[in-house]
Amino acid sequence: MEEASNVLFSIGPLQVTGTVTTMWAIILALTLFSWLATRNLKTVPGKLQNVAEMAVAKLRDYFEGTLGKHLTKKYFPLFATFFIFIIVSNYSGLLPGAGHLKAFHVPTASFSVTAGLGIIAFFTIHVIGVKEKGFGKYILSVLTAMTIPLFFLSLIEQVVRPFSLALRLYGNLYGEETVTENLYSIFPILVPLVMQVLSMLFCLIQAMVFTMLLSIYVAEAAE
Repeated sequence: MEEASNVLFSIGPLQVTGTVTTMWAIILALTLFSWLATRNLKTVPGKLQNVAEMAVAKLRDYFEGTLGKHLTKKYFPLFATFFIFIIVSNYSGLLPGAGHLKAFHVPTASFSVTAGLGIIAFFTIHVIGVKEKGFGKYILSVLTAMTIPLFFLSLIEQVVRPFSLALRLYGNLYGEETVTENLYSIFPILVPLVMQVLSMLFCLIQAMVFTMLLSIYVAEAAE
């Protein structure tokens, strides 16, 4: 119902909401930044190239801690995309007008967006597992890891784990948005500044938790 009330316009049978337009804006901004940072690479980097290189280096070190160098080298672009999209979406809630303008809604505070991320995470785990081990060996490794009394529970766990990532991200961001908005209306002077600082840390932690758990699940599937 909430999503339906935020419909801005329709393209045929598809309804475009404020969440969708915000995602379009984020994708456009990230594409533009990537193009500007890499269009004229130099040995002595400029400001944008330097920021991009530092971000890539930090993310590579971060994922190597759970995935290892081999998997990070092969799948780094995918995991970096997860992290960058989630953290930029989270931080979009700190911009003026977020949550109040009809065309501007935090994507990760919408269950439809985080559910989409969960579906991609599900296929990421198992596709990488099959790719690294081969179909037969991967299925055998999954089955042998399950004890017979807990077979069905273990099978359900394989499906539920990535979607728990989606629920966790949605619940935390939606709750943070709701609490912040209510506190703004009660304490409009000092609390907004404190909440902005806390939200910056909170949004970073949520992006790290999602991608860290996903990388752990992938490492388990591929080991």
